Amino acid sequence: MADYKDTQHIRAQEGMGQDDACGVQAAALQPDLQKGQQPDTPASLAPASPAPASSAPASSAPASSAPASSASEKPAPANSEPGDSGSAVSVKTDADRAKSRTENRAKNLANAGIAASADADATAPEHASTQDESAGNASFSDDAYDSDYAEQEFIHPADMADHLENLSLEKQVSTLASMSKEDAADALAELDGNVAVDVLENLDTDVAAQIIAEMSPDDAADVLDELDEDHRDALLEKLTREDSDELRSLLNFDPDSAGGAMNTELILLECNQTVDEAIAHIRSEMAEKESPYYGYVVDSHEVLVGVLSLRDLMLARPGTIVGDAAAGQSVISVTFDTDRREVASLLSHYNFMAMPVVDNDGHIMGVITYDDIMDIMHEEASADMLGMVGADPEESVDTPWKESVRKRLPWLFVNMFNSALSASVVYMFEGSIAEMAVLAVLMPMVANQAGNTGQQALAVMIRQLATDRFDQKKAWMAVVREGKIGIVTGIVMAFTAFVGAWMFTGVAAIGAVMGGALMCDMLLGAVSGGSIPLIFRALGRDPAHASSIFLTTITDGAGFFIFLGLASLFLL
Repeated sequence: MADYKDTQHIRAQEGMGQDDACGVQAAALQPDLQKGQQPDTPASLAPASPAPASSAPASSAPASSAPASSASEKPAPANSEPGDSGSAVSVKTDADRAKSRTENRAKNLANAGIAASADADATAPEHASTQDESAGNASFSDDAYDSDYAEQEFIHPADMADHLENLSLEKQVSTLASMSKEDAADALAELDGNVAVDVLENLDTDVAAQIIAEMSPDDAADVLDELDEDHRDALLEKLTREDSDELRSLLNFDPDSAGGAMNTELILLECNQTVDEAIAHIRSEMAEKESPYYGYVVDSHEVLVGVLSLRDLMLARPGTIVGDAAAGQSVISVTFDTDRREVASLLSHYNFMAMPVVDNDGHIMGVITYDDIMDIMHEEASADMLGMVGADPEESVDTPWKESVRKRLPWLFVNMFNSALSASVVYMFEGSIAEMAVLAVLMPMVANQAGNTGQQALAVMIRQLATDRFDQKKAWMAVVREGKIGIVTGIVMAFTAFVGAWMFTGVAAIGAVMGGALMCDMLLGAVSGGSIPLIFRALGRDPAHASSIFLTTITDGAGFFIFLGLASLFLL
């Protein structure tokens, strides 16, 4: 990553002209060009580009104009430390850089001879042409490296993923293909699901398989699960048998279960090990594991018998047996078929960094880490928000618009039918509205206020169902609570409406009808908002799915009926 930052910083500098840059690059890249291949990029995250001097770190700039053989004998360091030449170049003024470049070229020409310089000049146009052709084939163009981008430092794969998501698909594919496989795997794991799928489908199959092989098993399974079956099988066939079998096993689990979210890379400690042996084992295994927060103590049959944090191991007395250190523990774990929402609730409740996943006999199968739970909670919250209004829980701005139309239309028809019911209520009181037109002005206020009250209750209840295990008694007591809130807020708003309607119409009776209808409808909205998610859950449906549509139907229809009914009874 340090190479990548240095390279991008150099791209931002304006001290080197294009002609000089081509000459400098050509000599270093001549062997690759003679083979008809693009040169390898030294920076793990830097894509192929015709931008000046991008093919070498800052610290190797002086040597890059020498013949290829000379450059290969003295490779530039991969990462420049604060005191080395790579850092020095980044702070030089334009005059310093120009002077340094001139001196370096003179020195290199003296060492390599005029022939080498002539070869470099002859190669430069060819190199520029090759890069231009490469840029036309799904790679970054010069305008991709604007000043803002050049100054960015992708200190984390998530930052690189954010940038990739703002590029065209062609550039996303080109950039990932040019990265080191480790960095590409980290960035791919951070990409939005739809974007990751599009990129994988357009990458060369061999390259895509190499990237998948570098990903952690849980992230790889999540991405592969979104691919069509044929493409997924093609990628799995290119992996090693061990990796392929592991991923196929994960893909067999329900994606919404603990098994579908678990990571199979974990630290296992044997009961008969000493803490010193366990620490040595963790040191040897840590580089291969994603997040070794805990060591999981297992017996000879790999049944989970204890969990030790890294802190526990470090503070234990030398020679202590791991089994003794974990003795007497009540291990908290989840089975592979546990719903991932419940896993998230447990992990949040106990403040664990990871939760072990076991089979029905207690054998450890994997672990769900806190970062995965955060992603799950974010996805569930987004799904609830979308589901409340009848949108597909998995829809995003990257979803094809035709697919969004197909998914939204059914609920729009349901909403139209519900709206027709509300309109029929108004039609029933057509005569009353004709006699007193002011009723048509005031009745939307009743429905809207009650609808807002119901939405507040609905949001609170759905959030509670999403984050906590909610027993039936507590759930219905929450509905009673919402009813109390609805009564109190209804009285306050009813008095306000009474005064407002009286002042607006000059008729106290209209204000009284307005206030009474508003209080009744707000109470109904609060109770409905708290009840609808529970009713959906009892029916085995997602509590959030289209609940807002049904709530609006209730508050509108009932509000119109109550208001117009009271007006017909007391005013006409």
